[in-house]
Amino acid sequence: MKTAQALTPNLVLLAQLLQRLDQSREAVDGAQYRLVATRLASELEQADHESVQTLLGLSPSAAELYENIQYAHAGLCRSPLDAALAAEAAARQAITTAQRVSRPMPGATP
Repeated sequence: MKTAQALTPNLVLLAQLLQRLDQSREAVDGAQYRLVATRLASELEQADHESVQTLLGLSPSAAELYENIQYAHAGLCRSPLDAALAAEAAARQAITTAQRVSRPMPGATP
């Protein structure tokens, strides 16, 4: 198995930069984010499978980007199923709650 040191410096640097942008508490310039994500996506396409898998295990932001790039072929292949199902259930509950709140009560005047 390859280690982080076996990864190309560009791949590691771009993944770290994307991670910092994702975790930033301050507003991030959209063009800058897009540029970093595009360059990282290009590097991921050129890297060997083992390096990509190693990097994805180290960088949640790179893993999410990779998943989005591969979505047409593999769907949400890197997302844990339990977390995805819990998120869907929470979204449905939030929608139901919002629908109840936005409906006027019977007999109430608008």
